[in-house]
Amino acid sequence: MTRADLSLDQARRLALAAQGFDRPRPARPTARHLLATVRRLGLLQFDSVGVLVPAHYQPLFSRLGPYDRTLLDHLTYRRRALTERWAHEASIVPVETWPLLRHRMETHRLRPHGFEQVLARHPGYAEEVLAEVRRRGPLSAEDLRHPTGSERKLPETWFGTVPRATLESFFGRGLLAVAGRRRSMAREYDLAERVIAAEHLDRRVAPDEARRALLAIAARAHGVGTVRDLADYFRMGTAEARPRLAELCEAGTLREVRVEGWREPALLHAEATLPRRLEAAALLSPFDPVVWFRPRALRLFGLDHRLEIYTPASKRRWGYYVLPFLLGDRLVARLDLRADREARRLLVLAAHLEPGHRAGEVAGPLSAELGQQATWLGLDGVRVARRGGLAAALAAEVRKR
Repeated sequence: MTRADLSLDQARRLALAAQGFDRPRPARPTARHLLATVRRLGLLQFDSVGVLVPAHYQPLFSRLGPYDRTLLDHLTYRRRALTERWAHEASIVPVETWPLLRHRMETHRLRPHGFEQVLARHPGYAEEVLAEVRRRGPLSAEDLRHPTGSERKLPETWFGTVPRATLESFFGRGLLAVAGRRRSMAREYDLAERVIAAEHLDRRVAPDEARRALLAIAARAHGVGTVRDLADYFRMGTAEARPRLAELCEAGTLREVRVEGWREPALLHAEATLPRRLEAAALLSPFDPVVWFRPRALRLFGLDHRLEIYTPASKRRWGYYVLPFLLGDRLVARLDLRADREARRLLVLAAHLEPGHRAGEVAGPLSAELGQQATWLGLDGVRVARRGGLAAALAAEVRKR
């Protein structure tokens, strides 16, 4: 058996340092901190589930602590330093990443159930929508009529309606960009040239060069990872990724290493740093890059992480919206959280301790982090239900605060 170049502990610290958990949180996070963090991560996955906070806000809190969420909105929809794009699912990315994703826009095909039949019956409708945006400026699907004589809704699709599907089709192809979000979180779309700066909109990158650049971003954000890990970051196929990763190895950006316990070889980024220890304490969104690729979360942390939002309540093991808790370089607990805005309480519906960890060592720092999370969300306190092996110890710590 080939001797490992890295122990599993070292791989964890490399991975978490690459994600920004190797440094203290700033006393007062600014827009500069937010932008630097998004550029370090490469992207934020967007999700509007509001049971706690929309998912794209949480990773910045996890790394920076309490910050003004309007700063992220300002960077994305006013300053335009960030933009929305399909990257790792729906995502917020640095605006300079737009040209790296253009080859996907040029091959984009949106065919939700029933949409193509609607367009076939109403061939001028899509161009009419584009003309309305051109004439009126940023529009949401609710601002547009649906084709005369057709149903507005598209059943069993996430697009919901014909106007939304039409706008999404143009967005996917890069003709429209997201200019803003309404209070309902509905997208407002405008012509891409009115949202994306010309230096990025007009830049052309060959597809293989773009794939190589995206994989370099992914590798930097991983520190160390397998081919599948790196390919998944921007939802690339492994066959598509392998030749470009080989080129990054030839260029010295990456080198192949063996990690203790991993069946596949790993790729280590040349700029990855290995801290001697980590002092992190953070609740991680289920859409956080640290845990969103389940095979990696299992390999690195022994965490079998599954989002149970769409699982019937009677069949859920952990809860509806569950966040792992990072302490040091380990994931030591997972909590089912909900923001009860009417009662102004952060509700811990369940608190589960991960195997091999002690409630007495976890409950204190977790209670402190929950207190910060509650304050950040504008809530007055934390309430812990009795479900889960960590609940009693956590409730006792919360009562002390």
